[in-house]
Amino acid sequence: MAQRTALNFLQRMSGIATLSAAFTEKIEGTQCKILDTRKTAPGLRLTDKMAVKTGGSFNHRIGLYDMYLITSNHIAAAGSISEAVALVKAHQLENETSFRIEVVVNNLEELKEALESGVDLVMLESFSIEDIKKAVEISDNSCRLEASGGVTLENVREIAETGVDYISVGALTQSAKAMDISLDLILKPLE
Repeated sequence: MAQRTALNFLQRMSGIATLSAAFTEKIEGTQCKILDTRKTAPGLRLTDKMAVKTGGSFNHRIGLYDMYLITSNHIAAAGSISEAVALVKAHQLENETSFRIEVVVNNLEELKEALESGVDLVMLESFSIEDIKKAVEISDNSCRLEASGGVTLENVREIAETGVDYISVGALTQSAKAMDISLDLILKPLE
């Protein structure tokens, strides 16, 4: 029983590390970094993330406790990006935390509002290549930019060449194909 479990585990982690290495290799020579996401197998988050690092990519967030991530639901509840960021900053002061603040944006207007709010990181959700280029120009290095959504091995280089700081790839842990590894015992006769 232990042999099969260990082999399945090794196959999964090797598949993640191999896919991570493939994405990292595709953007070699750019300033961009490949990030994982929290989309991991239940109970395997830390090992999935270790496999990502082994493959040469970087871990983003481990959970909901290590960064403020403002999504469309938070923005809707607060009324605007500016208001959501203001609420988070008030929470930071009240609780004496210093976690980074990231906002997920869906268009260039939202990007401008997020930048004016003074966030640390903006996730460009499913932006076209042209809009990513515009976002890089608009931000003018005022905060880090992360491209996310629809990233493949075929388009990751083009995305990296836009000048974004990070590209997050959920497929690293969510869709990695397990490596075909076998474990064969070779028994020698006793002499």
